[in-house]
Amino acid sequence: MIKVGDRIPGGKLYETLEFESKTGCPLPPKEVDVETATRGKRIVVFAVPGAYTPTCSMQHLPGYLQHFDAFKARGVDEIWCVATNDAFVMAAWGREQGALGKLRMLADGSAIWTQAMGLGLDLTARGMGVRSQRYSMLIEDGVVKRLNVEAPGKFEVSNAETLLAQLG
Repeated sequence: MIKVGDRIPGGKLYETLEFESKTGCPLPPKEVDVETATRGKRIVVFAVPGAYTPTCSMQHLPGYLQHFDAFKARGVDEIWCVATNDAFVMAAWGREQGALGKLRMLADGSAIWTQAMGLGLDLTARGMGVRSQRYSMLIEDGVVKRLNVEAPGKFEVSNAETLLAQLG
């Protein structure tokens, strides 16, 4: 598993920011190269096991939205929400949560980047396939500076308040 001091692995995530005017459906996603996107930036990343799931929708994502301005005031350039859903689902969930334009809703649909970090979670037995563990991290210029990984089934250390306190 990735740890503080490690450089995050390169990889591709996917993001959809535009919606079709008639149906309101998200348009095809654009590729986000992780290495390029993190270069020279201070980025908060939080990952959820799945969009639209209860804890993710009612607590995890809303906390980062609520504290968006406080993160910005502490020098954070971007806040990423990463899930192992596809970019269409992430865009729709972000729109419904009021997150678009604040949080980057990034899809790792095949869990390739997630597994490269050693943060995969196999929920195949529960019908959900490979997902991400719930975590938060601070990345500075591609290097992990803070990392908070939840114990299975918990939501205690990856919340916005914990990471915000760690930023001082």
